[in-house]
Amino acid sequence: MIHHLRAAGVSVVVDARGTGVPAVVHWGRDLGAMDADTLTALAEASVPAVPPSSIDTPLRLTLLPTVGEGWSGRPGLQLFRDAAGTDGLAAARALRAPRLELLPDSVSIAGDGDAVDGGALTFALVDADASVAVSTRVELAPHGVLRLRHRIENHGSSPLGVGRAAAVLPLPRRAREVLDFSGLWSHERRPIRRDLEHGVHARESRHGRGGHDDAFLMAVGTPGFGFRHGEVWAAHLAWSGDTDLWVERSALGPTTLGGGELLAPGEVALAAGESYETPWTVAVYSSEGLDGLSDRLHPWVRSWSTITGRPRPVVLNTWEAVYFDQSMERLEPLIDAAARVGVERFVLDDGWFQGRRDDRRALGDWTVDTAVWPTGLGPLIHRVRDAGMDFGLWVEPEMVSVDSELARDHPDWVLGRHGDPEWRYQRVLDLSAPGAADHVFDRLDRLLAEYDIASLKWDHNRDLLGGSAHAQTRAAYDLIDRLRAAHPGVEIESCASGGARIDLGILERTDRVWPSDTNDPLERQSIHRYTSLVVPPEYLGAHLGASRAHTTWRTAELSFRFATALFGSAGIEWNLASATEDELAAVGRWVAAYRRLRPMLHSGTVVRVDAADPAQLVHGVVASDRRQAIFSVAMSGSADTALPPAVRMPGLDPDVTYTVRVLDFGPVRTVQDANPRWFDAGEARLTGRLLGEVGLPMPLLAPENAIVLELDTASDPSAV
Repeated sequence: MIHHLRAAGVSVVVDARGTGVPAVVHWGRDLGAMDADTLTALAEASVPAVPPSSIDTPLRLTLLPTVGEGWSGRPGLQLFRDAAGTDGLAAARALRAPRLELLPDSVSIAGDGDAVDGGALTFALVDADASVAVSTRVELAPHGVLRLRHRIENHGSSPLGVGRAAAVLPLPRRAREVLDFSGLWSHERRPIRRDLEHGVHARESRHGRGGHDDAFLMAVGTPGFGFRHGEVWAAHLAWSGDTDLWVERSALGPTTLGGGELLAPGEVALAAGESYETPWTVAVYSSEGLDGLSDRLHPWVRSWSTITGRPRPVVLNTWEAVYFDQSMERLEPLIDAAARVGVERFVLDDGWFQGRRDDRRALGDWTVDTAVWPTGLGPLIHRVRDAGMDFGLWVEPEMVSVDSELARDHPDWVLGRHGDPEWRYQRVLDLSAPGAADHVFDRLDRLLAEYDIASLKWDHNRDLLGGSAHAQTRAAYDLIDRLRAAHPGVEIESCASGGARIDLGILERTDRVWPSDTNDPLERQSIHRYTSLVVPPEYLGAHLGASRAHTTWRTAELSFRFATALFGSAGIEWNLASATEDELAAVGRWVAAYRRLRPMLHSGTVVRVDAADPAQLVHGVVASDRRQAIFSVAMSGSADTALPPAVRMPGLDPDVTYTVRVLDFGPVRTVQDANPRWFDAGEARLTGRLLGEVGLPMPLLAPENAIVLELDTASDPSAV
């Protein structure tokens, strides 16, 4: 039977006729309602010719392409078995060229037909000669997001090794340009674009976490695709361990987009009767550029989000304010300043536990340091609560210092071998070792039971460099899930030396992510721009730092820092106790604006503008009913012309008139004092069509300056 799933302008057509592995006939733009005869006609018409010097039958790219089907590209399935085992040489040979068959009456269907709210398909496959069974699930969410995963079962008596089990999808030949990402610490999510040539373009992560250079999203589109134009097909792996994303343009077959967990040799070996389930590969199609991907991903994430309906509190984190210098006397002025400006959550960062005076010792010893906090954290937490804020605490449960009681008591829990290199003076705690995860759970459970802690900032400050990334990731997921079940009211922020572990797998079990360890607004403009392609802005921790950035030593205007940190889960990482009266008043106004705007910022549609000037960065959020919007206009460098182009504001209701005003976030530097007439007048009133197509001229902003525009259909936006 041929199955057609439709949702949110997307069609997925799967051909499950016959006994072979089902194949995706179409994944892309919605094809409209089709009856069985039309689907059959489409499938038959899609059968290609037989090219010269190839297999003698038309190549049928399946959901698990292998050499046994005649596929000579990157396989979707690679399995191994010891030829000397009790299954014998025949089973081992069969695995070299597996030929899975669809079991009769095994197809499970939900939502198949002309409905446009998605659905799911499950297929049971078996290779009797190889003693292997595979269950494949394909889901199309109502938001147009496609997910695929496989479960591999060992039906033999000897161990079955899994080398690769990935989702593979066909792409049309017009998809000829690739966008993915790289980066480094404090400079994450740097875009890389290239033409797609013959061969495989693969991005593998071997960090045991995504890594700062994580590909993050593999997007392939029509040449020149941008934020608001072009067709784009993209894949993301919802997994926090080692990953493999690729696109392949074959000389003999279709172009393919694939993704799966990157497994080391022998990392997954299934005993008789055991199974391995792959992470979800999340695939998204857009006919309207990169923003169209977010238009599907953001509502989908919000449909299962842990934070839906809970306003994202304004956070103050103590790290860049006091570092390891903790005491009640040191923190009290910071608490008072935080309360004064409207902070809602006060997070105590690294340095609170026994012996932790620097970053070279004590990780793993999660007991309060009585030398710093003689009667525990209770007095500090009471002081924070009395000031009207809740309390958060930094932990790094997956790591251990060699100089710690934990490492001395349990050297067998330290991942790797003696003499392996340290990273930031720490090692990885092997959570898959018997007793290790239980020990960590017990320590954290005690803290959360004893103290009124609203959130944990959960850090992960190094790569694994040894051991099993698969086992460690599964154990970390289980630990977080177990802790959340025991303390359902406690939120968790995922940090990995900044943005080295941001993916949809960790997002399922956390409430906030830390996109980067830099608070430099110039770096953050780009980091947020691209991280938010997948992750909705309410998850993205965005902090107001000091005037001189901790990581780059670059100095930034207060208004530029305000404009950048507004578009996320806003917070502060600055010693407000040292701020001037004028600065505190300005921060208070900014916090008030954020709290007023966050219902719209954290539920609306994210839009980004393909500006004619590469130095001009324009993005915004449009309310779901399109009655309100907010846009940021920033200059990352010098304009390429004396008069930058007018700024267009897409996504608005074309037939509604908006009032455009500038939010007052303090002085903004310009290269010329003469401003556009509407700017000096204080507002402009234009329809959404005119703002989206013609736009407004902007002040001649100096490099590293920004303004924020609020659009509303009411006469006074601040009254909304």
